[in-house]
Amino acid sequence: MYRYDSHDQTLVDERVAQFRDQMRRYLAGQLGEEEFLPLRLQNGLYIQRYAPMLRIAIPYGMLAANQLRKLGEIAARYDRGYGHFTTRTNLQLNWPKLEDVPDILAELASVQMHAIQTSGNDIRNTTTDQFSGIAADEEVDPRAWCELIRQWSTFHPEFAFLPRKFKIAVTGAAEDRAAIQVHDVGLRLWRDRQGEVRIKVLAGGGLGRTPMIAEVVREDLPWQHLLTYLEALVRVYNQFGRRDNKFKARIKILVKALGVDEFRRRVEEEWAHLKDGPQTLTAEALEAVAEHFIEPERRAVPAEAIEAYERLRGENRAFARFVTNNVTDHKVAGYKAVTLSLKRREHSPGDVTSEQMAAVADLADEFGYGELRVTHEQNLVLTDVPVDRLEELWQRLEALGMANPTVGTLADLICCPGGDYCGLANAKSIPVAHAIQERFEDLDFLYDLGPLELNISGCMNACGHHHVGHIGILGVDKKGEEYYQISLGGSQGNGASLGKILGPSFFREDVPSVIDTLLQVYVGSRQPDETFLDTYRRIGLKPFKERVYA
Repeated sequence: MYRYDSHDQTLVDERVAQFRDQMRRYLAGQLGEEEFLPLRLQNGLYIQRYAPMLRIAIPYGMLAANQLRKLGEIAARYDRGYGHFTTRTNLQLNWPKLEDVPDILAELASVQMHAIQTSGNDIRNTTTDQFSGIAADEEVDPRAWCELIRQWSTFHPEFAFLPRKFKIAVTGAAEDRAAIQVHDVGLRLWRDRQGEVRIKVLAGGGLGRTPMIAEVVREDLPWQHLLTYLEALVRVYNQFGRRDNKFKARIKILVKALGVDEFRRRVEEEWAHLKDGPQTLTAEALEAVAEHFIEPERRAVPAEAIEAYERLRGENRAFARFVTNNVTDHKVAGYKAVTLSLKRREHSPGDVTSEQMAAVADLADEFGYGELRVTHEQNLVLTDVPVDRLEELWQRLEALGMANPTVGTLADLICCPGGDYCGLANAKSIPVAHAIQERFEDLDFLYDLGPLELNISGCMNACGHHHVGHIGILGVDKKGEEYYQISLGGSQGNGASLGKILGPSFFREDVPSVIDTLLQVYVGSRQPDETFLDTYRRIGLKPFKERVYA
């Protein structure tokens, strides 16, 4: 993974010192709230419902074992002994003290981490496929490209105060696991017949109050022009994006208002001033970044070990369930990627304790070449596990409570912190998640349902991405009372779609029963090998609605 050079480290250390002085002046009353607001936001510091919240950047979801270990230490020393992984692969601390934040940032800088641009109206953390570099269906490894975008966008003086926040996602695989169609900018890396990398550029996607699917702005951008084209695109947004209304300030509103053809014309016009300029990428510049993402020296796994692993799958039902749901094929024979579940009823989805962070860091050193990934679905991944050690890893994860064999099922739901923490939320999300997990805990039933994505958001900001859940749940406020609106048919991958609202909202205690009824309609209507999403797209909303509101 990428390692800081002296320039990177100096930049982050200087930002820590700068913010330490800003915090000192704020606490001394020398900076007012209005002056301090943009300063704290660009360092990832929010003021939530009950306490400050610090959002720590995990660029494109990659973590080293020593970094996870440090996060656990910070959570134990400065918070309440746990952290929360988000859908943008960052980590949030929900209870830090204001006066401790500079010390936390200094600790992060000691392991090449920071909280820069994890909030505010700037370019946020770039995200990508959690299996980048090892996915069997990958055409182009996106990690070096994500790092180039990170370096270009961090502290970019022209884009420090955009009309609103700006999010970029990148994929290089046949299956879109980065949800590029619902980002401000989505990038699809591919190769032409000569083997040259080309880039499909999408813009204007997003969720929130006005969800939209991105439009294609450029089909085949040569890789050398990635940064200049992004610069042109963000310049157009920075100049013409709405600043008079924060609900209409995202780039999706601009693309919709102008139409994609006019938006494209303006980007191309701006790009004409930047194309072939000093930010044009060269093979040397790309290689300088790509050399950080080298293949580990994997030992060869003997054929007899692979055969023994397959036999164990056939003999041990519990192990087989874990492999089927939590283990992903690898581009290298004899290796697998293993997803560690952070979905337990005793914790909020995405939460992990300090003790678990330390233990998983040890597992990453022992089983995964010292690296991990954070997923959009709020789980963790070990990317390089030899199959002859999978059983041992499984047993260790069982002891940690992180081997739930439910990844990709209804129980692997996405959930924002909601009203338990967030001051913007209209309703609580976590109790709904726990109630659904308790209602549907039978593994045989979950497996019979097949792949099913359920996403929960506590407000229209859609941090739980409810719009693109096969089943989406949105907390709404009605005269001070919490209700929950349900949508169906969303999808975040290839052929992304936005869910349609089922009908009037429900009381919290009714939500699990409503979900049960929806599942009954699916089970009674599906054809062989149909998923929930397949069935919904075939029969439409009406049968579900009629049954629920009968």
